[in-house]
Amino acid sequence: MAQDQGDPNDKDPNRRDFIHIAAGAAAAGAGVMAAWPLINQMNPAADTLALASIEFDLTKVLEGQQVVIKWQGKPVFVRYRTPKEIQEAATTPMSSLKDPQSDADRVKSGHSQYLVVIGSCTHLGCVPTFGAGDFGGWFCPCHGSHYDTSGRIRKGPAPKNLVVPTYDFMSDTRVKIG
Repeated sequence: MAQDQGDPNDKDPNRRDFIHIAAGAAAAGAGVMAAWPLINQMNPAADTLALASIEFDLTKVLEGQQVVIKWQGKPVFVRYRTPKEIQEAATTPMSSLKDPQSDADRVKSGHSQYLVVIGSCTHLGCVPTFGAGDFGGWFCPCHGSHYDTSGRIRKGPAPKNLVVPTYDFMSDTRVKIG
């Protein structure tokens, strides 16, 4: 009598399942390896990450003086305000402001003498000059926007105040922007 060899189309199901799983895993791995360089190139470059934050020594700024530093390709005004400038900014009525924001919201507590703002007009991005405006602050010569000693828009076409970047005091004489 001949032995029954079984159906030749009936293969070992465990082996077939393993081959399907292994092929699927290999295809998924190849897909990840192909996609990785495309996804990784969207990360910021090392030189960009290096500019993400900067530290600045405040001893370089004297009372009544402003220093312009570059951060992320933009000018940043670091102003050591006089007591008179601080008083004027603090007592300005909110009703006279186009973009109401108190002076206390624009400076760090305990360091109100230092104002840190991005030196780019919120109208069209021109760089305002200090001391030329009607309110003791900045004047944008491009279209005539006037900012006060707290960097708040007071007159002209600019819709918003000068932007206050994210910053923290590392010590009484050192600030980290970004």
